[in-house]
Amino acid sequence: MQRRRTEALPENIHYRQTFKLLIPYIMRYKWRALLALLLMAGAKLANVGVPLVLKDVVDSLDPTQAVLVVPAFLLLAYGVLRFFTTLFGELRDVVFARVIQNTMRSTALEVFRHLHKLSLRFHLDRQTGGLSRDIERGVAGIRFLMNFMLFNILPTLFEIALVISILLKRFDARFGLVVIATLSVYIVLTLLITEWRMAFRRKMNLMDSKANTSAIDSLINFETVKYFNNEEFELQRYDKSMRQWEKAAIRSTTSLGLLNSMQGLVIAIGVTVMMMLAADEVVKGSMTVGDLVMVNAFLLQLFIPLNFLGFVYREIRHSLADMERMFSLLKTPAEVEDLAGASELKLGQANVSFENVGFSYDKRRQVLNHISFKIPAGKTVAVVGHSGAGKSTLSRLLYRFYDATEGAILIDGQNIRDVSQQSVRRAIGIVPQDTVLFNDTIYYNIAYGRPGAEKEDVIRAAKHAHIHEFIESLPDGYDTMVGERGLKLSGGEKQRVAIARTILKAPAILVFDEATSALDSATEKNIQAELEAISANTTTLIIAHRLSTVQHADQILVMDNGQITERGTHSELLAMSGIYSSMWALQKEGERT
Repeated sequence: MQRRRTEALPENIHYRQTFKLLIPYIMRYKWRALLALLLMAGAKLANVGVPLVLKDVVDSLDPTQAVLVVPAFLLLAYGVLRFFTTLFGELRDVVFARVIQNTMRSTALEVFRHLHKLSLRFHLDRQTGGLSRDIERGVAGIRFLMNFMLFNILPTLFEIALVISILLKRFDARFGLVVIATLSVYIVLTLLITEWRMAFRRKMNLMDSKANTSAIDSLINFETVKYFNNEEFELQRYDKSMRQWEKAAIRSTTSLGLLNSMQGLVIAIGVTVMMMLAADEVVKGSMTVGDLVMVNAFLLQLFIPLNFLGFVYREIRHSLADMERMFSLLKTPAEVEDLAGASELKLGQANVSFENVGFSYDKRRQVLNHISFKIPAGKTVAVVGHSGAGKSTLSRLLYRFYDATEGAILIDGQNIRDVSQQSVRRAIGIVPQDTVLFNDTIYYNIAYGRPGAEKEDVIRAAKHAHIHEFIESLPDGYDTMVGERGLKLSGGEKQRVAIARTILKAPAILVFDEATSALDSATEKNIQAELEAISANTTTLIIAHRLSTVQHADQILVMDNGQITERGTHSELLAMSGIYSSMWALQKEGERT
């Protein structure tokens, strides 16, 4: 069995690029963000003020200071500062909540919008489970990053600067130097070990995405798994990724224990040295007991958040790793893009023309070679040929899933590359060979052809597709759920829902890509007659394998190896005694047997 290509681990995270992507979302609420920062500063100022007031309270209780009572305003000030520390912090969270939630929603929406802009080639190669997991983790990473970067990293740095300034101003320079040295060792140690640990996090993310992809892929294709008795194979495929995830997770946890221990050691040494210096100064009489208590309070207020800061920094790096994969989706270029200032398609009679069109999915293999034909307004052109001849590629190029590498495709004389994709696609309705339905009701799936359509129009479309009576026979009627990818319906039923959906869209140009291939002969004849009636005055392209479905076409093109080898009406092609005639004879013989 062919092994899937292993996806490379993401490169190192670029902080500036990540933050730059978030800035526009934050700037929508710049005044809220500014107010939140001011509240954060107020909370930290109040927090730093607590030890200063505490010093005065302790000194008031010291008999050597000859103060008999504690001034009431000191106790009141102590309580007020404690309350303001909490109040300003909570108000900050309330003010900034809208900024965070809007940024999360807007970013997820932007990624989702971009994914819909990407080419069919990208979506054919995608792994849906891993993709959804990347977006989910990335959005959660935004919440953590914005919360903790703004309200933990910056406030802690601000508080550190205030404490160091106070210590340097009021006491011996050694106090400030010890704090600075402790912080420096702590930060360098945290940065180095965290950078080393990031490889484990990236590995965990990759394996988590791969495991999720395997699980969803297996469950979506539940019937295929059962057909080949491959439940154990699917379990092993899932477990292979989970084992690698487990290995990376264990390494991540083990290395985290090492980091925490080292951080604790640095903080313990710093606190011990500071307290020894303070105690010595109290003994000498150059510091009061209140000063000692104040230094201790500063250390507790400083090193407890600093210890948390190490955790926050680690999680921010993890969040950046999570966001990295999501934002990389935004950097994926769209293969098919509108020209700058592309105009809308000016639809007239809906004449379609392929002029010397060439195309290849891979440069090593040309799929279409110099294809030229016209579909006059209101006429029907059919394309037939053996599998792999390039028939379905014509509809994909017309719908601009891809752009032709040579030549041009025109609608009413306008090159479809010069007009917007949306306007082209509004004019075209396609019934594909492989119909996939949304996991919703039959009504929803038909109405999807024209969201907001009246119920009468939906029912009328169902009747034209010869599925109304079947729907009415179901216990829940039009409210019947079709299941994942429409698996609760048969192939023919799904195909008729797809036909009804396209009929409801009422496009100027119709494309039937093996539209009746999943139907039985009797149903095919009924729907074929209906499709002929619908397309009677509509520009129509039919891609078919069964020649019996294209006899009525105004012109039939026979394709072979990416080229048009024969063209004419049904009777003209039979008279040529060429490829079409041979195909017709083979199919008739098959019907007789």
